[in-house]
Amino acid sequence: MKSLPYFCRGAVVRGFGRGSKELGIPTANFPDSVVENLPADISTGIYYGWACVGNGDVYKMVMSIGWNPYYKNTKKSMETHVIHKFKEDFYGQILSVVMVGYIRPERTFDSLEALIVAINNDIEEAKLKLELPEHRKLKEDNFFITSHKKLFLTATNTMCGHV
Repeated sequence: MKSLPYFCRGAVVRGFGRGSKELGIPTANFPDSVVENLPADISTGIYYGWACVGNGDVYKMVMSIGWNPYYKNTKKSMETHVIHKFKEDFYGQILSVVMVGYIRPERTFDSLEALIVAINNDIEEAKLKLELPEHRKLKEDNFFITSHKKLFLTATNTMCGHV
């Protein structure tokens, strides 16, 4: 995918409410404006990369882009699981991410348990791949350093792009 790495940020919005409740894997959802601005060559599927909430630290992440076939969604979404335990929800805060690589296409599952196993496998794969030097260096990218010192975004403003 020519558009990787892909950088984007936007205010965290409420999603379908399944990540924490049904899956035990909380996700942060981007607004439609971020989803609609994805480059054409970023297909649906599971990605890995780095994420930062507000002025916080940069953590590993996995992201699902698509319609979540298991749930038969009719609306395309970008759901980010930041691989870190947060003490509370962060709706309305700015989520900054860099998508570094692609794990797999989205697909449906025979059961909720099979979906959870696949997500946990994706998380483990992301953790390993992000240790590679070429991926690790993006954790220190200026995108994360300048994201809150120079840019102020409201819930309706977003920023997206790639290098």
